[in-house]
Amino acid sequence: MKIRPLEVWELNNYMKKLLNDDPILSNVKVSGEISNLKVHSSGNVYLSLKDEKTKVNCVILKRYYDKDIKLENGQKIIASGSINVYERDGAYQLYINKIEVEGMGNLYIEFLKLKAKLEKEGLFSHSHKKQIPKFPQNIGVITSPTGAVIRDIINVITRRYPKVNIKLYPVLVQGQNSAKSLIEALEFMDKREEIDTIIIGRGGGSLEELWSFNDEELARKIFECNKPVISAVGHETDFTICDFVSDMRAPTPSAAAEIATPDIKTLINKQNILMQRISNNVSQKAKYERQLLKSSINSISSKIEKNIIFERQLLKTNIKNISNHIERYEIYERNIDLDKIKEKLTNNIDMFIKLNKEKINLIAMGLGNLNPFSVMDRGYSVAEKNGRTIQTISDVEKNDLIDIVLKDGNLNCKVIDKIKRS
Repeated sequence: MKIRPLEVWELNNYMKKLLNDDPILSNVKVSGEISNLKVHSSGNVYLSLKDEKTKVNCVILKRYYDKDIKLENGQKIIASGSINVYERDGAYQLYINKIEVEGMGNLYIEFLKLKAKLEKEGLFSHSHKKQIPKFPQNIGVITSPTGAVIRDIINVITRRYPKVNIKLYPVLVQGQNSAKSLIEALEFMDKREEIDTIIIGRGGGSLEELWSFNDEELARKIFECNKPVISAVGHETDFTICDFVSDMRAPTPSAAAEIATPDIKTLINKQNILMQRISNNVSQKAKYERQLLKSSINSISSKIEKNIIFERQLLKTNIKNISNHIERYEIYERNIDLDKIKEKLTNNIDMFIKLNKEKINLIAMGLGNLNPFSVMDRGYSVAEKNGRTIQTISDVEKNDLIDIVLKDGNLNCKVIDKIKRS
């Protein structure tokens, strides 16, 4: 008799029935340490129970989840439930219906002890935190060369601040010798003069997978670094000793890239606003100075005119007095001399008036020459680029934006072509 092959679903269904019929697996207790804990939006809880040798995936359905019991990674528990097959993946899981807390796992206890020790020594103090440079030129990244971390960091930095250089030091981020690899990378990056900021990190994982970043020697090396260090280890809910001792902790590698670099679009917008403010201030200042100069010219002209009128009236009075004095003399023989004197006085008056007019004209001409806008009133203009006067065609390039300053305003222009005059 030939046995037909089973469909995959039939095999998984058969295994499920075998497990359900087993009296031990249908009501089992398992002792282990929690890792990879995740509370789903549906209300179900997913986690792994592990010991020194292996682990098993577990599920707590929403109806069995006791929220009064605060579950954490590294916590040691006794889980009661049944073993069953998740047919879609063909994987068996422990479906937990009751939890008894035994205590925290050994790794988590070690983590808390080291955290308390280093905190007491002051390694986490904010007084030792270094400022992150606002405009870095070179950023050193310590992480795995093949993971998503370096890709995320490169994508964010090239988008926000493409002029910065990224220097990668590839390291082991978990397992044996990983802590030593991280320490060597830190020592290398800290000695490079061109490096402005160091980012150290990896993706998420369980407590044991992130354990390299809880190494005491690594923590002390970060504390001794002369360069500012940004920690980007795990996901937002993951915390390591590296996070506490670093100068800045980022919840994700992408966030670390954002902390380490400015946004060039924001910088350009701020620069445009500043340039507009400067332009407005210069225009207001020029307008004020123009009005002040015009007022000064009018005031001087008014004073000169008043002086001329006063001198003219004084001369007329003197002439009249002299004439009256001459008329008193009735001696015929002095008439000729008196006429000559009168003629001479008249000539002197005319000459005095002529000289004063020329003097006034020279003063007015001098004032006009002092007026910086008199040239523009004659139809001339001034070309400027970035606030500086353009004197030769070598000061500009094709497609440059320039300003043409006229007597009543500015023209914003674009250089279409340059034609050199011989």
